[in-house]
This record gives sequence, structure tokens and C-alpha cells, in this order.
Amino acid sequence: MKRLIGLGLVVAGLLYPFAVYFGMAHFAPWQFALLLAGLWLARALSEPRRPGGHWMAGVAIGFCAVLALLDSPALLRWYPVLINACLLGLFGLSLKFGPPVVERLARLREPQLPEAAIRYTRQVTQAWCVFFLANGLVATALTLWAPLSWWTLYNGLIAYGLMGLLFAIEWLIRQRVRGRS
Repeated sequence: MKRLIGLGLVVAGLLYPFAVYFGMAHFAPWQFALLLAGLWLARALSEPRRPGGHWMAGVAIGFCAVLALLDSPALLRWYPVLINACLLGLFGLSLKFGPPVVERLARLREPQLPEAAIRYTRQVTQAWCVFFLANGLVATALTLWAPLSWWTLYNGLIAYGLMGLLFAIEWLIRQRVRGRS
């Protein structure tokens, strides 16, 4: 069930810009808010209790509550900004309080990481922080000043292409770094 809920959030995130673009003529903002809040609430309830583990879901549900109360179409466009800010917070706080997010992911596959790999995962986490900051700033600018079609194109396609490019570049660098070890 937990995986299904996680998949629902990923699919909702991927389709969200297009749902806003095509759905605003048919659905009210409060309806988008109910759907998103339901997914985030289900995620929070299915996750094991960890200190600070539900803060991102709480922030997203809070956003959905504001969206539902204000029923504002303009607020719909702020969701990608919120997600980038939360991911920046998650990755950034992991750098401060450790272990970094990328190190945690690497340890799932290789529990005993050498010191060089730990340094590398820290640098990759920093790179993702830069990405989430830049992506969030672009999403903010598009939310404030661009037509809905540009916002949809960037948040629904270009941002994911840039994420894929960052994943690919990191993978190539990792292969080269591993080759030196």
C-alpha cells in the first residue's frame, strides 16, 4: 500500500502541471487541493514515525488547506515552488545534520562506503541543493510573470528533462570516479 501511495504522489507530481493547464476549465482549485491533500495524508499515515519524518507532508497538506480555503486558481501554480523548497530543505538539512540524502541512498546498495565515496555523496547532495534552488527560482519566476502555457511547459517537461540530465551527468561522473578507485 505504501508503494502505491508513493507512486500516486509521483504520478500526481508528474501530471500536475498538465492537470492544472487542462483541468482549470473543468475543476475548481479546492478540488485539486482535496486530491493532493488526500495523497499527502495517505503518505503521512503510511510512513513509519520518525522524528521530523512527516514535515514535508505537513507542509504540503497545509498548502492544500490554504488552496482549498482561498479557492484561488493563481495558487495552483505555486505547488512546484513548494515542492522544490521542500526538497531543498530536505537535502540541505541532511547536509547539516547528516547523513546526506545521497549517502543514505548509496548505503542502501553498499552499506560500507569508503571515505572517498562519502565525500562524493556529500558533493552530489550539494549539487542537488543547487538544482532545487535554481529550479525553484525558475518556477517562481514563471508563476509570477509567465503565461500558463510557459509555466506548464517548464514544470511539466523541461524541469524533468533537467533532472534527468543531472542524473545522467552524475552517473557518468560516478562511473569515472569509481574507475579511479
